[in-house]
Amino acid sequence: MSKVERKRWSEEFSEWYNELIETAGIQDKRYPIKGMNVWLPYGLRIMRNIEGFIRSEMERTGHGEVLFPALIPETEFQKEAEHIAGFEGEVFWVTHAGHDPLDVRLIMRPTSETAMYPMFSLWIRSHADLPFKVYQIVNVYRYETKHTRPLIRVREISRFFEAHTAHDSFEDAERQIKEDLEIFEGLARFLALPYVISKRPEWDKFPGAYYSLGAEVMMPDGRTLQIGTMHNYRQNFSRAYNVQYETESGEHEYVHQTTFGMSERLLAAVIAIHGDDRGMVLPPNVAPIQVVIVPIPKKNVEADVFSYAREIARELADAGIRVHVDERDIRPGRKYYDWELKGVPLRIEVGPRDVEGKKAVLARRDTLEKVTVERGAIVEEVRRLLDEIHENLYNRAREFLESHIKRAGSIEEAKALFEERRGIVEIPWCGEESCGLEMEEELEAKMLGVPYPEEEATAPEGSRCPVCGREARFVARFARTY
Repeated sequence: MSKVERKRWSEEFSEWYNELIETAGIQDKRYPIKGMNVWLPYGLRIMRNIEGFIRSEMERTGHGEVLFPALIPETEFQKEAEHIAGFEGEVFWVTHAGHDPLDVRLIMRPTSETAMYPMFSLWIRSHADLPFKVYQIVNVYRYETKHTRPLIRVREISRFFEAHTAHDSFEDAERQIKEDLEIFEGLARFLALPYVISKRPEWDKFPGAYYSLGAEVMMPDGRTLQIGTMHNYRQNFSRAYNVQYETESGEHEYVHQTTFGMSERLLAAVIAIHGDDRGMVLPPNVAPIQVVIVPIPKKNVEADVFSYAREIARELADAGIRVHVDERDIRPGRKYYDWELKGVPLRIEVGPRDVEGKKAVLARRDTLEKVTVERGAIVEEVRRLLDEIHENLYNRAREFLESHIKRAGSIEEAKALFEERRGIVEIPWCGEESCGLEMEEELEAKMLGVPYPEEEATAPEGSRCPVCGREARFVARFARTY
C-alpha cells in the first residue's frame, strides 16, 4: 500500500466509484435508459488505448478483424438449445419494423456465436482454412435486471471484445486456449492488474461450452470482478450450425471451436484497483496524458514559465511521451486537483525559480512524492519514473490480491473469513455439484471454480469436503462477486 490515504476508496468504494465515473470524465450516467451510458472523451481515450494493445496482440497472433451486424434472426438463435436457454431471459427482442410485425423476430446480440457460426459454415470448407481466427469489438445487449453499475453491470456493453476460432482437432483448440491465456497475461501486465484464473463449475460455465475459464481481479471492497473469459466449445456449436471441413483424406469433420472475451470491465478494474481518495491513478501505458506540465507564473517576475513549459513538452513529445501543458487561467492548486482526479501519472511543476535554475519539480501520482530534476535530465527521469510508477501499481495490487486469498477447512471457518475481509476463500471440495451448490448457499458466495491450470486445483492430501465428509478432490474458490 502506498503512502497515499485510501480509506474512502476501500471503505466507501461503491459511492467513490459511482462519483468518480462522472467527475473524472469517464461516462455520463444520465442517458434516459437504465444501464446504457454515454462515453465521454477522456474515458473513451483510455479505453481506446486498452483496445490498441488488444488489437496489436490479435494481429500478432493471426486473428483477422470482422464486424458482424447487431441483429440476429430468432431462427438462428434457436439452433443451439443450451445457448439460448442460457440467454433467453436477457435478450432484447425486435418485433416490428414501423407498424408492421416482422415475419421472423430479431434479437439484439447478447453475444455473437449464433450470428457468426452460420457464416463460418459458408467460409470454412477445407483443412487448409484452419485454424480460422477472427475477432471483433462491438456493442452487445443484455437485459440486466440486477443493480446496474457503469462499466461493470450494464444493459449495453459497448466495448465488447470477442475472438472466435475454429480448429481441426480438440488438441489444436487447447493450444488456442493456451495462446489466449498468454495474451491475457500480457494485457494484465500492461494494465498492472494481477488476477486469478479459475475453471468454472459445470453449472456456471458459458452456455454451450465444454468448459469455461474465468479471470478475476480483487476489487477494493473484497469482491471479485470477472474481466476475461476463455471457452472451449469442442464441437457443440459446429454440429448445431453445420460448420464442417474436408480433411486431407476427403472426409468431412466438424470443427472444434473456442472463444475469448473481454469488455470495458477492464477499465472498471483499472479505475477501481489503482485508485485512491484523490481519484484515479492510471497506469502510464493507458493514460491519455502521461505527463501534465503546470506552469506557475508570478506577478512582476520576468521569467517566462509558459515558454519554458512548452520547451519541456516538445522534448517529451519528441521522446514519444503523451504530454499536455495546462495553461488555463486558474490557480495551480485547482489544476493539481483536476489532474490528480483524472489519474495522470506524472505532473511537472515549473515556476520562475525553476526557469532561472534550469530545473523542474516532478510529482508522482501514485505516491504524491516530489523530486527536483535538472533541465537536461528531465526526459530520462520521466521515462524512469513512468516505469517505476507502473511497477509500483502492479506490486501494490498484487499484494492486495494475495492478502485477500485465504484457505479454510470448514464452512464455519470460511464464513469467518468472509466476515473479516471478504476476498477469495479456498475450500476442499469433493467435486459433486450438490456439495458445491450447498456451499454457495451456506456462504452466500459464488463458486468461481477450481484453480487453473488443473494441476493447481488438487486438494491437499487428507482433506475432506466440508459438506459430505468424503475425500476432497479439488480446491474450490468462493467469492462475493460483481
